[in-house]
Amino acid sequence: MSEPAKPWFAGAADPGADAAGQPSADAGPSTLSGELNDEIGEASAEAAAAAEAAGTQDSQFFFRHAPRRLVDAGGNAFARLHRSFLAARAALGVALVATQLIAAWLGTSAPLAPILLCLAYAAHALALWLLPRLQRGVSAQTLSRISSPQWWGSIGVDLTVFGLLHALDREAGVNYGALFVMPVLMAGVLTPRLVAVATAAMAALLMLGVAAWALLEGRNVGLQLTQAGLVGSGFFVISLLASELAGRLAREEKAARGSMEFARQQAQLNRLVIDEMQEGVLVVDRRGHVRAANPAARGLLTDQQLVRTAPFQLRGVAAWRPLVQAVERGFASAAWPESGQDLALQFDSGLQRSLRVRMRFTRKHESQAGEDLCVLFIEDSLLLLARNRQEKLAAMGRVSAGIAHEIRNPLAAIDQANALLSEDVVEPRAQQLTRMVASNVQRLKRIVDDVLEVAPGVVTPPVPVDASQLVSEVCLDWARTNQLAPGPSDPLSCTLPMQPLQVSFDPEHLRRVLVNLLDNALRHAEPGPASVQVLLETEQETSGGADQPWVRLSVFNAGPEIPPEVERHLFEPFFSTRSRGSGLGLYICRELCTRYGAEISYRRSPNPARPGNEFSLSLRPVASAEVLAAPHTQPCNPQ
Repeated sequence: MSEPAKPWFAGAADPGADAAGQPSADAGPSTLSGELNDEIGEASAEAAAAAEAAGTQDSQFFFRHAPRRLVDAGGNAFARLHRSFLAARAALGVALVATQLIAAWLGTSAPLAPILLCLAYAAHALALWLLPRLQRGVSAQTLSRISSPQWWGSIGVDLTVFGLLHALDREAGVNYGALFVMPVLMAGVLTPRLVAVATAAMAALLMLGVAAWALLEGRNVGLQLTQAGLVGSGFFVISLLASELAGRLAREEKAARGSMEFARQQAQLNRLVIDEMQEGVLVVDRRGHVRAANPAARGLLTDQQLVRTAPFQLRGVAAWRPLVQAVERGFASAAWPESGQDLALQFDSGLQRSLRVRMRFTRKHESQAGEDLCVLFIEDSLLLLARNRQEKLAAMGRVSAGIAHEIRNPLAAIDQANALLSEDVVEPRAQQLTRMVASNVQRLKRIVDDVLEVAPGVVTPPVPVDASQLVSEVCLDWARTNQLAPGPSDPLSCTLPMQPLQVSFDPEHLRRVLVNLLDNALRHAEPGPASVQVLLETEQETSGGADQPWVRLSVFNAGPEIPPEVERHLFEPFFSTRSRGSGLGLYICRELCTRYGAEISYRRSPNPARPGNEFSLSLRPVASAEVLAAPHTQPCNPQ
């Protein structure tokens, strides 16, 4: 019997073993037949199918295939052992026939009946071994019943033939009783313990029956009876030992099967986690041979499409030479900086990519052992810097929100005291100072409100908003606040649809975004009629092969072009081209749009007749099936 497969990883939990590693007591005396045929065979087939499906994935991590190799090496243990016993029976049948032929060749006369029995047994054993169709229906359940044809087709035939050989050839001195070991051992391994003991009892009774027959014939068979009793006792011992060993093997293979299933699940989880990592992972050996690479790593090693799946060689590619040299240094010193090092890859297209590389070795704690593999964690340095910058901004935002909240109370006290003071002063100089204080207090209040607006907190859920009505109301209120003169010289022009247009947003936040864009447009617009234009319309965006209507809100101002060095920082916090600006207006617009699934963008207007700057909002509609009427121009003058 082959040694049961052991878990392929350290620390695996065996479902059939206790904390000490021994089989649990509640596993019962189940034999190999019931355990392996019903559970290991089906579980192995399922594991093989799962491993086959996992093998079709993109990532080629070598540890994924270990469960499949165990499954292929496993198979149905009951079927293997049963076939091994059939082969042993066939060999025994051939040996019996050869023994008879050799005896006849040496001149020993033998009765014809034993020769015929040996020939018949050999033919039956060979046919049962070589013809699979004769093995149909053989299972642990069928062999567990003495009345079943499958039991009589193998074990029963052995008992009958060996008993007849022992009875017919009593005077030849041939010990055919030793042949009973075959059916007793086969029953002990493949059948339940009760059936195995019954088989041993049959073999012992046959031995005693032959001796008793000789005694009835008046022969002196005292020694033969003693031998028959001892051999019969040995049959019981063989049966019990074989049954116990088979039961232990069944429990161990069941535990191994559970460990293999657990290992397969762990391998799949590891593959999914590593494949979805944004950080590149490479498994490299001393020769620069990449054994495993996730999609993120394969994307960082090229300037165009993904590198082919592992395995592949790092050597021989000029762009990867710094990476190869880093691996050689790492293996030579068996050490690497904990925070990693930056490497520059120069591609043939002229693109240069800076990578932060961290290296870990497979046997880090074995200082005297050679390092066979190392794991490289690679990241794009630009993305790493951007992430660090975002983390710093987030931390700064939380601190700023706390400071702004603390500023509110003393700022309100200053505003109230200044208002009381302005009621008593009559000198023009003092009135000018109180107005200056009030103006700066209002400016500080706006900055505090801006900081608190984008601070982390509870996000207001979006609600359906009629964008047409809200934009019209905001434009009218904004025109009154800024005292824009109505008429042909009105700098504000609105183009709105005639039908309601529902979008998903918070009304106050959408109002805040539009007011910020209008203030920014008026501040940088050239004087003249319709220098600030608001357009609300629908646009079609193709997504996933289907047309999805979006609502587009754009604010245009006729003004000079924004320089490129300013454009790249438009939506960054605390960036402003004005000395008294907070630099939070456009940043707040972007953050509020992100909260509600909208997008904000900037572009230079492509209209050569009226050049200018345009900020556009793509809003998610609530009802997208309506067909809107053609837009019309509606002046936004206060009534």
